[in-house]
Amino acid sequence: MKIAFVVQRYGLEINGGAELHCRWIAEHMKRYYEVEVLTTKAYDYITWENYYLDDTEEINGILVRRFPVVRPRNPVRFGRIQDYVFHREHKIGDELKWLEEEGPLVPDLIHYIDQHRADYDFFIFFSYRYYHSYWGIHTVPEKSILVPTAEHDPVVYLRIFRELFRLPRAFIYNSVEEREMIQRVAHNSHILGDVVGVGIEIPSAISSETFLEERGIKDDYLLYIGRIDENKGCDKLFRYFLKFKERTNHPIKLVLVGSTKLTIPHHPDIKYLGFVSEEEKFAALKGTILLVMPSFYESLSMVTLEAWALEKPVLANAQCEVLRGQCQRSQGGLYYENYEEFEEALSLLLQDEKLRAVLGRNGRQYFLNNYTWEVIEKKYIKIINQLTEEKS
Repeated sequence: MKIAFVVQRYGLEINGGAELHCRWIAEHMKRYYEVEVLTTKAYDYITWENYYLDDTEEINGILVRRFPVVRPRNPVRFGRIQDYVFHREHKIGDELKWLEEEGPLVPDLIHYIDQHRADYDFFIFFSYRYYHSYWGIHTVPEKSILVPTAEHDPVVYLRIFRELFRLPRAFIYNSVEEREMIQRVAHNSHILGDVVGVGIEIPSAISSETFLEERGIKDDYLLYIGRIDENKGCDKLFRYFLKFKERTNHPIKLVLVGSTKLTIPHHPDIKYLGFVSEEEKFAALKGTILLVMPSFYESLSMVTLEAWALEKPVLANAQCEVLRGQCQRSQGGLYYENYEEFEEALSLLLQDEKLRAVLGRNGRQYFLNNYTWEVIEKKYIKIINQLTEEKS
């Protein structure tokens, strides 16, 4: 059986989000199927400018076919049309114009899917909201499986996606909340689907001492890992943390890992490490008191699962339904809706070591029950087998 994974970006250099999710799944599925990846030549998710030169390459034993983006995103034009479709009466044509402006605009990829549909048994599309998924699923609905990676934002309510969510043969959801949201929007509960997510690989041996010494971290710290920008709630995290320090005079530090789109406050108790290796990331997680997740929008937070795998409690933004739901189901973290709840929850976690240990153990068990690769692989295989039986 031959399966194509279709995703907006792909490469070893791309270290997060749906793209990393896709690569991990593809690399694990090649144990069971012949796997290829269909993607763009873009590296930057803001501009979609062509970056990769070759049309094909092999990455970790998988053939990757790359197609050129015919026009980079124009942020001003895209912002204008997005404001229009989000806030004004508009037509379907306006939403399709939004889709084109959002990109990545890769008509050759869609043409390839159309011309080579018979070469593949299934196409697994990652990220519903982009050009490749919308037009790709319209081209081969009978062979499409969608991994939506949908967040609770205005995009999911556009009419073009209500229609799209009724086309695939099956859905592979990241969370219970994502499934409920999409089924509520599209009334498509009759379509085969399961909550799967992605497996997490944890290094067998993790040591934090050398890492912390090299980075000059000597005190207890909270850890944030991810893009440092407004959509991830980092501006509010900075305000809350500095207010907490001012009100409580607690010696706790905040350590930040990831690329930044925001100006990070200059404060002796905030330490920005920038981009780090996977080994360093796990060393930082191993040494932290807890992981803080201030994001408003998530379909699945992989770093939250990594923290639970290491028995670290999580303090999450309750306004993100996915994070709140995962904390409730796992009993692995606390959550907050406003500053007062942030201060109360953080104070409780910092002063109660036994509570942190219980939450960490609960999170670890939740990870083992739901997010080991053995569990994830079985769920993908089950869905593919069900679709194959329906076809025969």
